[in-house]
Amino acid sequence: MSKFIVGLTGGIGSGKTAASNRFAKLGIGIVDADVIAREVVEPGSPALQKIAAHFGDSHLLSDGQLNRAALRQTIFADPPAKQWLESLLHPLIASETLRQLQNVNSAYALFVSPLLVESQQKAMCDRLVVVDVPESVQLSRTMLRDNNEQAQVERIIASQVGRQVRLAAASDVIDNTLGLPQLDLRVSELHQRFLKLAASKA
Repeated sequence: MSKFIVGLTGGIGSGKTAASNRFAKLGIGIVDADVIAREVVEPGSPALQKIAAHFGDSHLLSDGQLNRAALRQTIFADPPAKQWLESLLHPLIASETLRQLQNVNSAYALFVSPLLVESQQKAMCDRLVVVDVPESVQLSRTMLRDNNEQAQVERIIASQVGRQVRLAAASDVIDNTLGLPQLDLRVSELHQRFLKLAASKA
């Protein structure tokens, strides 16, 4: 297991994936909570069977995959439904996250999660990188990417920890409004810093 773990977070539409892809190109092992969250509800998984039994088959697509759009609408309209889903999925995601982090053998591990600041996950991290954009940018990017209505995206943003709270928790910030060349430059800078910090911790 990499002894040094860098957490990377940001609000929806901030560009966490664009940033983490650049760390991956530099040879860093990535553990992504969103990817794990999809893996634990793949067709045939016990978690997906429980979701279908609880919410009904309307929450499955014709190919047996989870209907994420339907589930998202249900849980944002119904707080107890959201709590039920979280109590099912969070322990599964946590144990798989730990397993994957233990299998990373690059100089440091990058743990990507939208919930790093508001959850206990940040306790696992030696550094916390926040990918930051204004809310207006989050809104426009997410509507374009996910084909969601504005009100839906606004509800998701409102359900996440506020931008100022995230920035206050950050040990490093990536301003992702400056374009891809600047993103490349910032990731390279941080990578060099984390290599040094990881070496000194080891």
